[in-house]
Amino acid sequence: MGAEDRFNRVGTKEGHQIFVAGLTHFAEQNRNARLTPIIGRIGAPLRVAVLGRDGVGRDTVRAALTRAGVTVTPDATAADVHALVIAEALKPEDRGQLAAADRPIVTVLNKADLAGLGDGGPLAQAHRRAADCRALTGVATVPMVALLAVVELDDELVSALRVLVTEPADLTSTDAFLDTGHSVWPELRRRLLAALDRFGIARAVLALGDGADAATVSEVLRRASQIDRVVEHIEAAGAPVRYRRIRSAIAELNSLAVQSGNERLAAFLSTDETVLSVMAAAVDVVEAAGATVDRGDDAAAHLRRAVHWRRYSRGPVDALHRSCGADIARGSLRLLGPAR
Repeated sequence: MGAEDRFNRVGTKEGHQIFVAGLTHFAEQNRNARLTPIIGRIGAPLRVAVLGRDGVGRDTVRAALTRAGVTVTPDATAADVHALVIAEALKPEDRGQLAAADRPIVTVLNKADLAGLGDGGPLAQAHRRAADCRALTGVATVPMVALLAVVELDDELVSALRVLVTEPADLTSTDAFLDTGHSVWPELRRRLLAALDRFGIARAVLALGDGADAATVSEVLRRASQIDRVVEHIEAAGAPVRYRRIRSAIAELNSLAVQSGNERLAAFLSTDETVLSVMAAAVDVVEAAGATVDRGDDAAAHLRRAVHWRRYSRGPVDALHRSCGADIARGSLRLLGPAR
């Protein structure tokens, strides 16, 4: 893969992954056990703490994230990223937690299926509310239906849903669904509501009506839960954590190379792969903050990007963004060489 291809494939986490993979390969090739703890520190998964008021579905969000492979910790002080769960609208307590945040944080607008019946349905309405919340707080906000990300449909529930395909039930309200006469007995309808709520029931029935099997229905519900978008937002929020780990590792590796006279290690730190992976991690940081990075792959684009981000790094930005700007400029100059 060429240098330009590596830059243009950059997305959230990719620069970090390339750096970790490159350092791991280098350590294995050179049988350098001293690099093992460094690799362990930079490659450790992000730890996420799920916060929120009682009643917003905090525990369900926590379970959904865990099932999606996120490392969830109950210790907010030990977490790399916080996920603040809200429902319906921001409350004063929510605003207080966002204002006091001392690390990257994402707002999760849970129970998106209850957002109302505006244009496009409840999920579209929830996305609009999330956008309003972000505009108000400056914090990335993503809607979610956490219940659907953890649901497990047993044979009894699937059979009941199949009956609803051919014998529609009244889903205009919870009471209507439970109290209107139907061949699916009331206790089973209560189980359906507890597992899926009305929105999930409707989605499952539509999927079954289109010929889906039970496994496909579960995947339809998972997608409707928006769990993948929530994970993406959390990973994006963690970009500064991953970048700082890389910069810390590079400082440690430089020191180790000098102290031990390890020329191979010094050479590794200046390879295209290393410089561009650090650049990619820096791009993740500035893009997560709302900036746009030119992905052009000709000489003019590399030069333009290098000049812009060098100027940015010398402007009124904090230390993190100064470092990111310098690394983006450095990587762009490295790409400029072969492009000429």
